[in-house]
Amino acid sequence: MTTPVKAEPTPPVPPAEGTDSAARRYGGAALALSTALVVGGLVSLVGLTAIDSVNWPAFNSSNVTRSLTTAGQVLAIAVLVVVALLYRYGKGRLLVPFLSAAAMSAFVTVTIGMPLGATRLYLFGLSVDQEFRTEYLTRMTSSPRLADMTYGDLPPYYPAGWFWWGGRFANLLGQPGWEAYKPWAIVSMSIAAAVCVILFNRMFGADRGVALALAVTTMSLLYASPEPYAAILVMVGVPMLITLTYALRGKSRAGQGPTGPLGRATSWPAVVASGVFFGISAATYTLYTGLFALTAVLLTLWLLVQGWLAAANKALPDSQVRARRRQIVVAVVGRLVAVGVISGLIALLVWAPYLLKRLSSAPASGGTAEHYLPERGAYLPLPMFHVNLIGAITLIGLVWILLRFRTRTAALALGATVVAVYLFCLLSMLMTALGTTLLSFRLEPILVSVLAAAGALGVVDLGRWAVDRFGDVRTVVGAVAVLASIAVAQSIPGHLGTEITTAYTDTDGYGKRADERPAGAESYFGEIDRLIREQTGRPPTDNVVLTADYGFLSIYPYWGFQGLTSHYANPLAEFDKRAATIEKWAESEDTERLIAELDSSPWRPPNVFLFRYSSDGYSLRLAEDVYPNDPNVKRYNVTFDPSVFDDPRFEVTEIGPFVLVVRK
Repeated sequence: MTTPVKAEPTPPVPPAEGTDSAARRYGGAALALSTALVVGGLVSLVGLTAIDSVNWPAFNSSNVTRSLTTAGQVLAIAVLVVVALLYRYGKGRLLVPFLSAAAMSAFVTVTIGMPLGATRLYLFGLSVDQEFRTEYLTRMTSSPRLADMTYGDLPPYYPAGWFWWGGRFANLLGQPGWEAYKPWAIVSMSIAAAVCVILFNRMFGADRGVALALAVTTMSLLYASPEPYAAILVMVGVPMLITLTYALRGKSRAGQGPTGPLGRATSWPAVVASGVFFGISAATYTLYTGLFALTAVLLTLWLLVQGWLAAANKALPDSQVRARRRQIVVAVVGRLVAVGVISGLIALLVWAPYLLKRLSSAPASGGTAEHYLPERGAYLPLPMFHVNLIGAITLIGLVWILLRFRTRTAALALGATVVAVYLFCLLSMLMTALGTTLLSFRLEPILVSVLAAAGALGVVDLGRWAVDRFGDVRTVVGAVAVLASIAVAQSIPGHLGTEITTAYTDTDGYGKRADERPAGAESYFGEIDRLIREQTGRPPTDNVVLTADYGFLSIYPYWGFQGLTSHYANPLAEFDKRAATIEKWAESEDTERLIAELDSSPWRPPNVFLFRYSSDGYSLRLAEDVYPNDPNVKRYNVTFDPSVFDDPRFEVTEIGPFVLVVRK
């Protein structure tokens, strides 16, 4: 007699949590994160104040600051080891969050702050990309109103989140924006590192959490610290991608797959937290947000397939199988939509002015932000095959992901991110055929940090295997891991040697070089600012300056008529048309024609000109996009005839190598 097959029962929906239990847990999470914000910020500020109180030798001419950096890193890592031991043996539970946040903040502060201890400038000084970033912070310091970094009367195109808060930080300290850039970068990264360790501690326990946070923070500083807001998103983003995975899957374990229905089986706190993170990311860095969004889509597709297959059961009526599948699809997609809605509302706080301007059919042209393809953007980043400690930890991470992604939420989240990075890179390479890129080379910090986090979890599993195989060798495994982390950490200043040296060789806003060598032409900027104020009778924010010395706009909040290059220009500014207009002005043969051209400009014309003096006349060195070439910028000179300014309607002053022309 054939025994009938018993139908598999539908997995029950997890019972609702007790109100008191949930409140305590979420309240504890909020308290821990608040601790990270406060302790991380205070420790960093105190550390920077202590560093600034000593007259250190320059990094590029002495090894003193580097040796102190290493000593500080070792002390910070030692505190993290103490935290892990306290947690493991159930001691000092109230101290664990404070010590974790303080140690991670101190690690970031000493790693970046100590090598820069004798300069007011941040990594890369006022050169290359740091020039326009400093200009943006200077703009946000001058006013809390959202505005483009260069062009007056335009909403910002680049997300203003990090820069807006940096402006408030500068106002609080009473510093100009360019001077506040370094402390704000270090303090904000320190807070992010503190948040990172608290998140990991709550997910994995402090014994593993501090190791994960240290791995992610170290890689972020190595690869992303010159772009501080990118480093922040990496540090917070890696743990938050794990939260996102749980938010999309629902209240189930990784091996069980997604669960429904949408209402009762969803961890709404995780959904809200993910949405808030995505919104903050969109208000901070568009490129990384695009990658995070792609990761969310990949996770959603994986969960849908997993849930669809898991719902199959020949013992059940087709209608019941379809109902289960429909429930899972609605639940997973609904969670993704909820994350998107929350993040979109937050992102609009920064993006709304620009989007409204574009929707109003405002002209836009000349922006070429995606026109850059360096050599490292032409091949896939494969750090796991480098013969060094970073290669080792990332290779362990890759293997761990491949072994665990079906059974561990963290492995699934980190693995989806790795896949997203490589898909993004391939898509960027294909986009070159269409004359543009997706700047995928900037995603390497996320890739390395994700693999390093996975590597830390892989080392934990290897340690367990070693204990099973060789007995209690936990001390050996721990000691090797600590020494390896110190080895990678102490290499950070050397890895950033060029960026640190530039901070000492560039001339700062007070006209000084930190290495105490003769300052560059930028030392005249203070005198130029004074003359402009005297001759125009207006504050900087009421003047428009035409200049090719954009460091001047980085230090003082004057509006610029033209930006540094088209790659940093607001599309609404019409960079290409402005460049053509400047060339047309330079062709003016007399004062009347020049004034007529200025007055007929479709944009607010400059009332201040800052030229370089040359044998041919008054010169501006402008930039032109020459993508797909690398370098992608070609410099060219535009020269004005000095005679066109020989008129009572202009006041001409020569200052060092500069010629200042003010229209009365």
